[in-house]
Amino acid sequence: MRSQWRRHRQHDQAELNITAFMNLMVILVPFLLITAVFSRLAILELNLPSSGEQLANEPQTMQLEVIVRANRIEVGERNAGLMTRLPLKDGKYDYAGLTGYLKRVKASFPDKLDATILLEQDVPYDVLVQVMDAVRIFETEESGQLVKAELFPEISIGDAPVLKRS
Repeated sequence: MRSQWRRHRQHDQAELNITAFMNLMVILVPFLLITAVFSRLAILELNLPSSGEQLANEPQTMQLEVIVRANRIEVGERNAGLMTRLPLKDGKYDYAGLTGYLKRVKASFPDKLDATILLEQDVPYDVLVQVMDAVRIFETEESGQLVKAELFPEISIGDAPVLKRS
């Protein structure tokens, strides 16, 4: 009698209750997909600065540099040198002046898309983001509406050269 009871007991299979797991997947998968889309929208594409070495037969092109220092913003060309300095206005960086100057540079070099932003070590992250916005785009009014126009959207970031103290 005992052996018959063991045979029946071994043949019974337990049901798997996967309802809770399925509920988790139904919620988790859409959440992860939505999060991935939002994180993609918040990313700004950056490049490493070029090495400055050019091939001998390659023509020299303008290499725009925006250097953010503790007390000013400098705009220059890597080969030609400093183009302008924008000192602090009322203790704040002059982002409007930077955008205005870069509009004039863009008018001279309309096909130029890249710029390098070089920062001193103690420059706050918020300043970097605002300088990037000023270098990438500007707002202009067309037929009564504000329109964003492109300046130099391909941005590289690096460390500013150390100033020599005399």
